[in-house]
Amino acid sequence: MVHRHAVTGRRVALTALGALVATGIPAAVAAEPTPAAGPVPSAAQTLGADRPSAPMLRALERDLGLTPAQASRRLVNEAEAGTRAGRLRNALGERFTGAWLRGTTSQELMVATTDAADVPAIEAQGAKAAVVKKPLADLRAAKQKLDAAAARVSTRETPLWYVDIPANRVVVEAGSKAAAAAFVKAAGLDRKSVSVKVMKNRPRLMEDLTGGDAYYIDGTARCSIGFSVTKGEQEGFASAGHCGKPGARTTGYNQAAQGTFQASTFPGKDMSWVAVGDPWTATPHVKGEGGQTVEITGSVQALVGAAVCRSGSTTGWHCGKVEQHDTSVSYAEGRVDGLTQTTVCAEPGDSGGPYVSGVQAQGVTSGGTGDCTTGGTTFYQPVNPLLSVFGLTLKTAEAETPAPQDNVAQTWAAGRVYEAGVMVTHAGVRYQCLQTHQAQGPWAPAGTPALWQRV
Repeated sequence: MVHRHAVTGRRVALTALGALVATGIPAAVAAEPTPAAGPVPSAAQTLGADRPSAPMLRALERDLGLTPAQASRRLVNEAEAGTRAGRLRNALGERFTGAWLRGTTSQELMVATTDAADVPAIEAQGAKAAVVKKPLADLRAAKQKLDAAAARVSTRETPLWYVDIPANRVVVEAGSKAAAAAFVKAAGLDRKSVSVKVMKNRPRLMEDLTGGDAYYIDGTARCSIGFSVTKGEQEGFASAGHCGKPGARTTGYNQAAQGTFQASTFPGKDMSWVAVGDPWTATPHVKGEGGQTVEITGSVQALVGAAVCRSGSTTGWHCGKVEQHDTSVSYAEGRVDGLTQTTVCAEPGDSGGPYVSGVQAQGVTSGGTGDCTTGGTTFYQPVNPLLSVFGLTLKTAEAETPAPQDNVAQTWAAGRVYEAGVMVTHAGVRYQCLQTHQAQGPWAPAGTPALWQRV
């Protein structure tokens, strides 16, 4: 739904700140042993990348200039590469400095390390190695200093900063080099250690937007439904935090009474969820192209370089690529950390709407720049932190799962959000997580080597 804020009754322009089929990626990683009978599913089969919807394929063809065969190969390649990257992350430990995809069909997985001795091991897994100087921990520490400085000084002229994994650097995007230099100095960082990009437009919230179906807040503003969720027996949906505060009441696209905001965070994060009542029912569907739907089967986080598509009532179904994770954006209304930057276009009316990679939920629209005529940049609030913070379970097409539990316990359980690298036990065996995701009922570690590595 695409939600349009109706306070002013006018459209607000965006003025500122988205079996291995792959050619070139050999199936080099052996399947994990599993006590279950029968063949072990591939990563593409586990994540549903081998059976994409027609709307998803058509949009990838249109927006990324792909043939039907290339679009299908790309989704499978990205699913397989995510697992391979997870195995290398676990194997390299602190020397691992990131992974990203390249090529028309994402056929090239790049993995960075600080030690040239790791190159043979990386290449043995069908990836290409990039030997870099700065450890990922150092880059993240530098970004944390920028985060801390942003709490003390104005970031109006320095609205965007992040760790650029492929470039192995911290980047500040600002209205001028002087503004960037002042921000870097306030953070106590060496100017030479930070790259600066001068931007023309400042990011703004897409509060005049929606994702699948419209919903209205307190009878005035309109925003977007992102993904259906449950909390115990309570059904509802996730959306952007700037759309409404706790206690705000919502009506649906038909102006019928719908629900109430249960929790909302903005700024800092841009996440919220709304509990709904009768007759509203949560479904695993996201609006695709031409009114068709895409069924969501999970929330496995896509790699940098992966294709991602967004649903919005203003501009419909559009696709692009993931550019950066963990991006900090300083909107006029406040700073938001942990957003993902994409090349997907958007316009007012698309805010809060869902981002999907294959059939995996990625996040909800926060803000961006540009439009779908000239192109632009958008940012989404990742869905896994939203699910974890609010204790929600994503509604999926494959199976019902229990409500999420706390993440302290080390025993695997459906409904928990697991970060890449986390260790768990299941049926007396220890496993390490390969890709960040919320565990679905059928995704027990023993049968999903796409997501878990036995250790």
